[in-house]
Amino acid sequence: MQIIKPKEFFRNLPSKQCPECGTHINEQVESYLMECDHCLSKRDE
Repeated sequence: MQIIKPKEFFRNLPSKQCPECGTHINEQVESYLMECDHCLSKRDE
């Protein structure tokens, strides 16, 4: 079993994608949102 360093593990994760429109989401620290800002603003209307 190969041990991977934590930094390397997180660096290799794929970027988060909005399930509504498919755009890539720029993640912020401690952000658990799944939709992008555009889709979230449409939801509030």
